[in-house]
Amino acid sequence: MGKDNVVNNYGSFDITFVRGKNATLWDVDGKKYIDFMAGIGVNSLGHANKDLVAAIQSQAEKQIHISNYYLSDVGVEYAEELLRYTGFDGVYFGNSGAEANEAAFKLARKFGHLNGGAKRRVIYTLENSFHGRTLATLTATGQEKFHPECFAPYAECFKTIRANDFDAIKTAFDETTAALMIECVQGEGGVNLIDAEWAKAAAAAARKAGALVMADEVQTGVGRTGAFLASDALGFEPDVVTLAKGIAGGIPMGACLFRNKAANVFVANDHQSTFAGNPLACSAALTVLRTMQKKEFFERVNFVGEKIRSKIKSWNCDVVQEVRGKGLMIGIQIKPQAKPSEIQVECLKNGLCVCTAGADVVRFLPPLTISDEEIEEGLAIFKSIIKG
Repeated sequence: MGKDNVVNNYGSFDITFVRGKNATLWDVDGKKYIDFMAGIGVNSLGHANKDLVAAIQSQAEKQIHISNYYLSDVGVEYAEELLRYTGFDGVYFGNSGAEANEAAFKLARKFGHLNGGAKRRVIYTLENSFHGRTLATLTATGQEKFHPECFAPYAECFKTIRANDFDAIKTAFDETTAALMIECVQGEGGVNLIDAEWAKAAAAAARKAGALVMADEVQTGVGRTGAFLASDALGFEPDVVTLAKGIAGGIPMGACLFRNKAANVFVANDHQSTFAGNPLACSAALTVLRTMQKKEFFERVNFVGEKIRSKIKSWNCDVVQEVRGKGLMIGIQIKPQAKPSEIQVECLKNGLCVCTAGADVVRFLPPLTISDEEIEEGLAIFKSIIKG
C-alpha cells in the first residue's frame, strides 16, 4: 500500500498503520503493535490523546495558518507560557529539528560577526552528535557516515570535540569560536550520556573565549529525559536551546529559544519560515506544555524509564552489553554477535516498534504517557526476541 508511490528515502518497512491509542498501534490488517518508538520521539502524549485531539479540532475550526507578518492569539499565548516556564527571553518557531538548529547556527554566525568580525565563525559540536539532514546540520553532525562525497562541498567552519574529554576543551576555543553546541544525550549516536561536570566545564571554557553556548534538545527536550529541558539537569545554562520532535505532540514544529548574549541578535529579515509557528501547531504545543506542567508528570516519566532499564538489566541476557539512558530515552547496547537492525525486524514481526541508534544500539522512545500494561506487553516481546 503506497509502496510504489512514495520515494523510499527512509528504507521503510512494508507496514501501513491506520490508527493508534496511547502507545498502541494497529495496521491495515488489524494487527496490534506496542509502540516503543513514538514516531522517533514525536508522539510525546501518545496516539489520539483526547486533550490534544480536542485542541487541534477546536483550533482548526478557527484558523490553521496565517502569515508571520501578523500575530495569532494562540501563538502569543504559547510563546509567553513557554518562555515563562523555561526562563528564556525569546523564541523563534520553525517546523522541525533541522530548522531549529539552522536558526541556532545562523544566530551563532551573526553573534560571532557582531563580536569579532569575520574571523569569529567556528561552531563546535560533539563527536557522535546528530543535528539534522540539511547541508548545514549534516556538516555539524559529528559522524562521518553522514558526510558522503555526493553531498559535498559541506559548510565551512564546523569543528568537533570529544564529549566528556576534559583535555579536549583546554585548547579548543579561541577568538575564532562563535558557539559550542552540546547535544544533551547523543540520541542517534547511540544514546550516549553527557557528564554534567564536563558540560559545565566545556560551557565555561567556550564562554571565556567569548562564544555562545547552545544545546540541541531536539530529542532530549520537552520531557523526553525526565525534565522539560535536559540542559537544566546538566546545569550548564545554555544561551540557546533548540526543540522539536515532541514539542507539539505530532504536529510539525520546532523552536529556537535564546537568552543572555543571544537575546537580541536576530532582527527582522534575519531568518524566516512560511509555515512556522502557525496557530494549529501552537495550539497543539500549548496542550503539550500544559500537560507536562501537571503534578507528577515528570516523576512518572523518570519512574517508568528506570523501571524499563532495570527490568532489562535483570534479564542477564547474553546479547545485551549495556542499558543506559535518561527518562524515556533508552539505549540497549547489543554485543557483536547480534545486530540491532535484525532485532528491530524481529520485534516488528512480533508486534513491537523499536528503532536503532549508531551501529550497536536498540533505542526505545515510547510515548511519555505509556501505560504499565503497554510497557509489560512490549518488554515481553522484546525479551522473547533477544533471549531467543
